[in-house]
Amino acid sequence: MQIDVCYTPDLIHQFDVTDKTVVVIDILRATSCMVAGLGSGVKSITPVATVEECEALGEAGYIMAGERGGKKLEQFQLGNSPFEYMQPEFKGTKIATTTTNGTRALELAKEAPEVIVGAFLNLKAVVEHLSKQSRDILLLCAGWKGKYNLEDSLFAGAVIDGLKKQASFDTDASIAAFYLYESMCKDIYYYISRSNHASRLSKFGILKDIEYCSKVDEFDIVPVLQGKELVVK
Repeated sequence: MQIDVCYTPDLIHQFDVTDKTVVVIDILRATSCMVAGLGSGVKSITPVATVEECEALGEAGYIMAGERGGKKLEQFQLGNSPFEYMQPEFKGTKIATTTTNGTRALELAKEAPEVIVGAFLNLKAVVEHLSKQSRDILLLCAGWKGKYNLEDSLFAGAVIDGLKKQASFDTDASIAAFYLYESMCKDIYYYISRSNHASRLSKFGILKDIEYCSKVDEFDIVPVLQGKELVVK
C-alpha cells in the first residue's frame, strides 16, 4: 500500500484515481461538517458543485447547506458550521451541500473506486478503515481556491503517521505532510488557528468552529461516497 498527497484539487490531473482509495480533506470546514452531521444522525449528505444543483435538491425535499467564501448562503437552511449539522432536528434528514472547496474536491474524486471523507473529528476511524484495505491511497486536500493550505496538509500527515508501519510514503508530498504533522501534532489547534484560512474565517465570528474542527476522534464513523451521497456504512 502506497500513500500520496495531492495538496489542491488543481493538481488532481497529475494522479490516476481509478485504482485508489481517495480521502477528501477539508478541515475548515466542509469535511468536518460532514463527519459531525453523519455522526450525529443525519441520514445522508449529497455534495454538489453549484448553488443551482443544491437548490434543485432543496426543491426535492433536501435540507440545503452551503457557503461561498466562508459566508452562509442566505437562501439555505444551513451554512458550513459543524454545530449546525449536529442540531437534533436534522437527524434522519438528507442534506445537500455546496462549498467553495470541499464539494469541488469530492466531485473531482468521484472516479475512484472508493471515496471517503476525513477530518480530525474522525481521524482514528479513517486510519482504521484504510488499514483494512489494500488499495493505494490518495489524500486529496481541498485547499483554498486552488491553493495550498496548512490544516488539510496537517491532517494528511496525521493519516500517514497512523499508517506508517504498514504503508510506504516515498514521494516528497507525503514525506512533507508526515514531518509537518510530526512537528505540530502536540497542539493541533494552535497551529490551525494560525493558518491563513483560520484568519480568513475568523472575520465571520466562528472561532468556536475552528476550535471544534481541531478536536480529534469525536466520532467513530467513516463517511463513504455511495453514488452521489455520503453515508455511513
